[in-house]
Amino acid sequence: MNDFNPLNNCFPNPREEIKNMQSYSAPLENRRNLLRLDFNENTLGPSPRVLEALQAIKLDEISIYPEYNILKKFLCDNYLDSRKFDSDEIGIFNGADAAINAVFNCFGEKDQIFLTTNPTFGYYSPCSEMRGMKQISCPYIGENFLFPIEEFTDKIIKHNPKLIFICNPNNPTGTVLSSQEIIKLSDINKDSLIVVDELYEKFNGDSLLKRIDFKKNKNIIIIQSLSKTAGLAGLRIGFTFGNKNLIKYINKVTGPYDVNSFAITAALAALNDKSYVDNYVLEVKKAREWICDKFKSTKIRTHFGGGNYFLIWPNKNPKILIEQMKEKGILIRSMGNKKDIYNSIRVSIGNKEQMSFFWDIYKELDLKINY
Repeated sequence: MNDFNPLNNCFPNPREEIKNMQSYSAPLENRRNLLRLDFNENTLGPSPRVLEALQAIKLDEISIYPEYNILKKFLCDNYLDSRKFDSDEIGIFNGADAAINAVFNCFGEKDQIFLTTNPTFGYYSPCSEMRGMKQISCPYIGENFLFPIEEFTDKIIKHNPKLIFICNPNNPTGTVLSSQEIIKLSDINKDSLIVVDELYEKFNGDSLLKRIDFKKNKNIIIIQSLSKTAGLAGLRIGFTFGNKNLIKYINKVTGPYDVNSFAITAALAALNDKSYVDNYVLEVKKAREWICDKFKSTKIRTHFGGGNYFLIWPNKNPKILIEQMKEKGILIRSMGNKKDIYNSIRVSIGNKEQMSFFWDIYKELDLKINY
């Protein structure tokens, strides 16, 4: 909606795309000291090594500009057990959202086509709108939210999109598209850049990053971060992986020191404690199976997928249930603005103890069954 009134503003007129765009609504305040099952963050916090590393930072390390080579070398040699990367195949960003924005800064053009699915991560849309792109999307299929591979393929052929975003597993449906299918999509049109958002891939395990050859598959870029698994959401650290020429161009539209020294130090500490992250992911997977089994004994519609979250369609009005859960100390998120899942709530998954607490409160507030 265009809300700019030149009579009430003593500054230049913003671009039309900015005036008309729908801004992305992110969590802001008053979420601490509650069980945060609303934004898919790590619910336990990072490895103790992260705090130790941050506490060990010296004053002169704060007064100097950040340095990235140590982290980049670690990513090249140790990020994955199964392969190594060239340094120029990696970009470091102030969170995954900064990486997404940089891709649009680099490749988004007015009146060019942006293709994605719907519903999906809400930040893609404003990024495309502010560049004046034309967005087209494909809905997921059926109550199980299957990936619309045929329609997606047809739209790539018909519309020749400049940018294609695939959230995999998808947020909020948890839909997973196999690595092989993504590579097939990239072969349809080499003039389309496919961006694979893999923030939740560790909760599923089929990462394209493990098998892609960026020298061969030049029109794919993969985004990952340390927010969902390693617990560094508050420090903002994300990565892009792609063909060296892709990364070179994306780096041109980023600032020289966008990622701060604290985030770099914390990332190195978290990545050096791989067992901590692996154990947390395993706990979440076990809790996902446990809470899924609990809901099977009810008549509540739910949907579980490949992420650390699931959807429920509660008996109560979602807004009322969300407020009541908050009063009991639990945050969950309405999906009222998401296509095809308007009356649902997304619940992030923590460990078994946290999900047991959630289940007890949820039963009390929304179920008419005696347990």
